Amino acid sequence: MFTGNSGAGNNWAKGHYTEGAELIDSVMDVVRNECESCDCLQGFQLIHSLGGGTGSGMGTLLINKIREEYPDRIMNTFSVVPSPKVSDTVVEPYNAILSIHQLIENTDETFCIDNEALYDICFRTLKLPSPTYGDLNHLVSMTMSGVTTSFRFPGQLNADLRKLAVNMVPFPRLHFFMPGFAPLTARGSQQYRALSVPELTQQMFDARNMMAACDPRHGRYLTVACIFRGQMSTREVDEQLLAIQTKNSAYFVEWIPNNVKVAVCDIPPRGLKMAATFIGNNTAIQELFIRVSEQFSAMFRRKAFLHWYTGEGMDEMEFSEAESNTNDLVSEYQQYQDATVDGDEYKEVEEEVSQEQETPEKDC
Repeated sequence: MFTGNSGAGNNWAKGHYTEGAELIDSVMDVVRNECESCDCLQGFQLIHSLGGGTGSGMGTLLINKIREEYPDRIMNTFSVVPSPKVSDTVVEPYNAILSIHQLIENTDETFCIDNEALYDICFRTLKLPSPTYGDLNHLVSMTMSGVTTSFRFPGQLNADLRKLAVNMVPFPRLHFFMPGFAPLTARGSQQYRALSVPELTQQMFDARNMMAACDPRHGRYLTVACIFRGQMSTREVDEQLLAIQTKNSAYFVEWIPNNVKVAVCDIPPRGLKMAATFIGNNTAIQELFIRVSEQFSAMFRRKAFLHWYTGEGMDEMEFSEAESNTNDLVSEYQQYQDATVDGDEYKEVEEEVSQEQETPEKDC
């Protein structure tokens, strides 16, 4: 464990360039020691917030440094994104967009988590009168546990971080996922009935179970991963997922056939007989980026609060680049949402992808 003596004061530049830069070498020494004690290093998992200064600024700096040193390992983040209504910090949009810019370029899988969506689950589904951060963390920990379960326990169909990335990311920049979990239970609660595979599957795809404040019904699924835990038949799982896809075919892009990845682990979570973790790569995630980008633009247009960032050595150009990169990401999601198998949009998308592949990299 490594700790510093000061925070970044809700300033991304402070976390990324000044305070964070002073600590990063010591943090990387800790990372190296951990890596050296591993038999088979899968990748890295970072849990951070995008709205503050430390999680966003120093978090993305750490991602960059790990990427430089371990370029062939999977970089996986659980990123707490700004909520639609509740905001802790005025400069949250600046910190979030500057972080998203880094995440687009330097991570393989980013799970977008939103406190407001977690509060909604606690109020509406779990009927908790006054949920604490402990209750919210319980929900997130169940999902995080599900993502890594296949290489911690034996199962009929296994999956790891690399398999997940290969099956979930059709285009390199589109690696922002909506996580979910079923059945949703409160901490320490034992008052629930065991669910069947059809009920688990139904709950998993329910918009109310999503841990990001985006409605998947407003977009289309490019890919989905479902990680089931407990004693169950893989045939029944396949049948249920096929039924969901057939019934809701409009919500899945037709130009990626069989776009649901399944893993089945025999060991259920403690206190449950069966559980399922849901990971969706849905074009509706653009709602999240649009929302933060609009707030960013409103402030950046007037150069509000900018002196706090430029005072730490940042340049205005970095803000413009981050905004432009995020807007490009939104356009890409929209482009693939509208694409059809034999439509003109799909041909344009295909041409762009082939051009990207054909363009030789220039030596620096």
